[in-house]
Amino acid sequence: MQKLKDANLYRSELIPVSGKLVERYNECLYTLGFEKTKLKSFTIDGIGWSPEIAEEKNNVNYLNHGDANPHGIIISPLQKGKPVYVPFHSFDRDMMKFIFKTYGAKINDITRDSAICLDFDQDIDAFYEPLDLLRYDTISIGFRLINDLNKKQEEQFALIEKFKTGNNFIDEDIHQLLLDSANAYGDLRNRDLNLENINFKTDSFYTRAFKGVYVLRDFISTIIVFEDEEAYKEAIKDTHHDVLIYHISHDQLIDKLKDHLIIDCNLEKVVKTKRYERIKKYELSKHLNEPKHPISEILDNKALFKSYLNRIDVSNLKKVTGVEMYLERLERSNAFKISDLVDTDMYHALHEPHSSLEVKHQDLIWKLLVNVSPNDVLFTYWYDKQQFYNDYKNWEPGLQDWVIQTISNNI
Repeated sequence: MQKLKDANLYRSELIPVSGKLVERYNECLYTLGFEKTKLKSFTIDGIGWSPEIAEEKNNVNYLNHGDANPHGIIISPLQKGKPVYVPFHSFDRDMMKFIFKTYGAKINDITRDSAICLDFDQDIDAFYEPLDLLRYDTISIGFRLINDLNKKQEEQFALIEKFKTGNNFIDEDIHQLLLDSANAYGDLRNRDLNLENINFKTDSFYTRAFKGVYVLRDFISTIIVFEDEEAYKEAIKDTHHDVLIYHISHDQLIDKLKDHLIIDCNLEKVVKTKRYERIKKYELSKHLNEPKHPISEILDNKALFKSYLNRIDVSNLKKVTGVEMYLERLERSNAFKISDLVDTDMYHALHEPHSSLEVKHQDLIWKLLVNVSPNDVLFTYWYDKQQFYNDYKNWEPGLQDWVIQTISNNI
């Protein structure tokens, strides 16, 4: 991963945490019912998730009490606008934007000497079966301050009122209580520490619950797409919900998404794009057998590309150039079908969200498409970084170099 880090492509916007902030973070973990970290320094993202703590605990979901009860931590106003690197839901970053938009000034004030624990409550204590996800509607975002700072403020106010009553202003015991409170928590009289619950409305989304599920419910029919085979098999037993259920590997899924005007594919248009060239180059890289040149040079040099293209066997050649073969023959006869000449995985990779979709839905559908066929390295990096990082580890160094250069040139 070092090459990705050097190119600022691997979790480059994490916030360093050390010293007093570690104590506050641990107080948040304790308040939320999690074990504290033993680390003296680490980094966090926009929702307060830390890759180092996840590694320490051997649990990427260490801020969750089960799939139905995720949490977050705010210890710094610097978290505003930062990425959420391993979101449990596709809308997690939008929730954090909503929180900072609503309470940005208060967060700046509170995090001077405290921290905020976040509860994301959708009124579901636990998921018992996959289609429980259909109950997602409005998420109530709750806030808890470490050390109950807001309650300490109320205690200060009560002491001040007591101090003002009768001759209490000469009572040394009350003086001492006020001094103890001020020394411990500061002067809280002019602090606004009240964070009322706020509601976040969900629509279509992706969640890592049940090992990955897409819930598409803003279209003609509700469509549920599972990444996990066992969860899919459990879901199709349901007879109570009027929904369409697919596993992400099903070819019928692409057809249904097209029928519902969720995705589209115009081969004559897409074949002229840089995206097609990226996918074509990546496809060739899969079939290079002990190349004599660096992979990055083969993919970027037209002469070398053609040279190696003509060395692979016919079946693999069709996978790389099948789209162009199909379009060329289509000009002579309409008897050919896409499936006759174009590799299924390549064809799926060339789809895109339908132009009629809202931007927020386009992002979700791009993520679905790169999960169906992760052959566009740039879009996989943009829309599913975790999958990108997993794929990257298995690539040859030369391919890694080409991918890094490709992404860097498009950012």
